[in-house]
Amino acid sequence: MKQFLKKLYPSIYVDEISEIPLDILKKEGIRGLIIDLDNTIVPYDQPMVTQSAERWLKQAKNDGFKIFLVSNSTASRVNYFTETLGIPGISMAQKPRRGSFRKALESMDLDNKQVSVIGDQIFTDVLGGNRLNLHTILVNPLNRKEFFSTRLVRLLERFIMKRVFRWLKKPE
Repeated sequence: MKQFLKKLYPSIYVDEISEIPLDILKKEGIRGLIIDLDNTIVPYDQPMVTQSAERWLKQAKNDGFKIFLVSNSTASRVNYFTETLGIPGISMAQKPRRGSFRKALESMDLDNKQVSVIGDQIFTDVLGGNRLNLHTILVNPLNRKEFFSTRLVRLLERFIMKRVFRWLKKPE
């Protein structure tokens, strides 16, 4: 049971994606970023990326990071953002299953030690990334509005986070 719980622990956590220090990731050998869509860079059910996320993504691209969106959202929603942002992506990813993460790694031509998964959910983004031994970053959700089943899972996430946050530190 303890081993499973460790799979739910992110490497680091931040309030929002714009707080992730790209320079520190680079020093740690991270060259690629697998990023969730809804409530990570875009509020759930909204048509626009937040300004801070857009600036951060632009900086990440300028710094040479390879970026790939992996989302459980619909194809039309993900396609809209991949075209708008100029970033490849996968929809209906079935996270935390490993298949979509593997496709992203293959597309970026990077190994697992060079990639960080960034997302707002423990049971999809963090668990999925940790199952492949990827570096994982948990962000607070951008919006409280979410899909019904996600709201239910958030109750269990809150219980786990009370225990996890004792060991986690935010990046300095």
